Amino acid sequence: MKKITKTMALCLASMMLLTSAAMAENTTSDAVSGATSSPSIRQEEGMRTGGKHARQGFQRVRGAGQQDQNTQTPPELPQGQSSQNTQTPPALPDGQTPPELPEGMNGQTPPAFPDGQTPPELPEGMNGQTPPALPDGQNTQNDQNGQNTQNPPALPDGQNAQNGQDTQNPPALPDGQNAQNGQGGQNGQNPPARPDGQNNGNRQAPPQGQPGMPGGMPGGDAPTSYESANTVTEDAENASYLSDQDNENAVLVSGSEVSLTGVHVSKTGSAEGDSADFYGINAAVLAADGASLDVTGAEIITNGGHANGLFSYGTGTTVNVSDTTIVTSGNNSGGLMTTGGAAMNATNVTVSTSGNSSAAIRSDRGGGTVSVYGGSYEASGVGSPAIYSTADITVENADLSASSSEAVVIEGGNSVTLRNVTISGNNEKLNGQSKVQTNVLIYQSMSGDAQEGSSVFSMEGGTMTSLTGDMFHVTNVNTEINLSGVEFTSSGDTFLSASADSWGKAGSNGGHAVLNLNAQTVSGNITVDADSSVSISLASASSLTGAVNPGSTGSASLRLDAGSTWTLTGDSYLDSLEGDLSQIDTQGYTLYVGGEAVK
Repeated sequence: MKKITKTMALCLASMMLLTSAAMAENTTSDAVSGATSSPSIRQEEGMRTGGKHARQGFQRVRGAGQQDQNTQTPPELPQGQSSQNTQTPPALPDGQTPPELPEGMNGQTPPAFPDGQTPPELPEGMNGQTPPALPDGQNTQNDQNGQNTQNPPALPDGQNAQNGQDTQNPPALPDGQNAQNGQGGQNGQNPPARPDGQNNGNRQAPPQGQPGMPGGMPGGDAPTSYESANTVTEDAENASYLSDQDNENAVLVSGSEVSLTGVHVSKTGSAEGDSADFYGINAAVLAADGASLDVTGAEIITNGGHANGLFSYGTGTTVNVSDTTIVTSGNNSGGLMTTGGAAMNATNVTVSTSGNSSAAIRSDRGGGTVSVYGGSYEASGVGSPAIYSTADITVENADLSASSSEAVVIEGGNSVTLRNVTISGNNEKLNGQSKVQTNVLIYQSMSGDAQEGSSVFSMEGGTMTSLTGDMFHVTNVNTEINLSGVEFTSSGDTFLSASADSWGKAGSNGGHAVLNLNAQTVSGNITVDADSSVSISLASASSLTGAVNPGSTGSASLRLDAGSTWTLTGDSYLDSLEGDLSQIDTQGYTLYVGGEAVK
C-alpha cells in the first residue's frame, strides 16, 4: 500500500510539474506577444530613435578592419545561435557579470533575480552560452541597431563633450586606418598642430606689421611695424635702394628726421587689399610714426600692385619733396600719397602714373594736408584722376592731366583748392559705380574712407578742360564750389549736374551744391533732379549763360549782384530769385519763379 501511495504521489507530482511548465510557457509567449504591441514599448523605441540621432556626433575610433559606419560590428555568434528574437539583459550592478546561461536556451535572457541571489545551476544540454564579461564599471546598453555596445570611457577632468554627450576626442589612429566620418571635420582625427601664426581658419596669420593682408578684412588695423628692405635713420646722398618683395617698403623712415638727396629708389613686388593704401605697406618710400623726411633730387620708380611712390602716413608725419621724379606703373599705385592725418609738401615734382585707380596726387583713409607747388602730374589709367582727395589738398602753378578719368575727385567732407593751374580730364570710360561722365566728381561713397560733412572745391585763375561729359557732378553730398577767373573749356552742354547716382540711400542721395561765381564767366546748363538742390550766386561782374533746372524737377535758387548777368538758353525754374530782372536775358525762353512766369 505504501508503494502504491508513493507511486501515485510521484505521478501526481509529475503531472503538476508538466502543467506548471505549460502554463509558464504560455505566460512567456503572451508576454512576448504583448510586448510587440504595447504602446509604452513603441514609445520607448521612438525615444531611442531620437537618442540615435542625438548621439551621432560621438563616434568611436575603430580598430583595424572595422567598417566605416556609426556602430561597431557585433562579434560573430557561435554556431546554433541566432541574433533574432533576443532580449537585452538588464543592467547589472557595478562589478558583477551576467550569470552563465544554460545550454539550449537559444539566446533567451534569464529573468532578473533579487539582490544577493544567484540563479540555480542549469542542467546540461540546454546549449546556452555565457556572454563575454564586461570590464569593471561598464554596463551594457542597446546601441543604435539594437546590439550590445559599450559606453565610452569617462572623460578626463576639463574635457567637454560634443553634442551634449561626455565624449572625448578619439586617440590617434593606427597607421593606414581611416577615421569615422563626422568628427572634427577631419574624418574623426584631431587636426594636426598648426604652424606658429596659423589659426583654426586654415589661413596663415598676416606677417608682422601687415594685419588683414592677405585674407583679412579689407583695410585691417594700422600696423605696429613694417617690413622694409632698408630702414633709414640717417641722412643719405646718392644712395640706391631696392625692394623686390611683396608687402615690403624699399625705404622706411619711422619716427626719425632724415634727409635723402639724389637717391634712386626702385620698388617691385605687390600687395593686396586696402591696407597698402591706408598705411603705406609696399610703398617705395614710406615715412611714418611722426617722421620728418626731406627728399630732394630723387628718382622713385615702382612696378607692382598697390606700390605707391612716396607715402606720408600718420599724425605728426611730414614729407617735404622737391625736384624729384616719381613713376608708377601698377594698379592702385599713386604718385604722392597721404593718409592718416599726415602732411605732404611737394615742390617742382614730376609724377607719372599709368595703372588703373592710380591718381597722381592721392590720399585715402584719414586724409591729411597736401600742398603742391609747381611741377607736372599726369595719370593715364582708367579711374586715375590727377587728384583724388580725402584730405585738404592745395595745388598751385602746376600742370595736371588725367587722360582716362575725371580730372579731380573729392570724396566726403574734404577739399581741393587750385590756383593758377592747367588741368584737364577725359572721363570717356566710366569707372566703378559712376553713372555720369564728368570732369570734377564730388561725392560721398559711404565706405568710411572719407569723413562725412560738406566738401569744398575752389579754383582761382588757370584753365580747366573737360574732354568728356559735365564739368562738375555732385551726388550724395553737400558741397560748395567757388570759382574766380577760371577759363573753362567743355565738350558738353552741362556745366553742373546735381543728382542721385550710385551711392547712398535712394531718395536721400541727391547732390546739394552752392555755386559761387566771382568775376567768373560760365557757359552750360545747371541741372537738378528731384532729390537735389542748387543755390547760385553771381558777383563781381560774373556771367552765366545756360538754363537752370530746365526740367523743373529739383530745387534751385539764384542771386545776381548789380554787375552780373544771366542769359537763358532754355526755360528755367527757380524757387527764388534775388536781383533785377533787367539783368536777365531770356532770349525768348521763359523764367519761372515759384511756379509763376516772371519773364
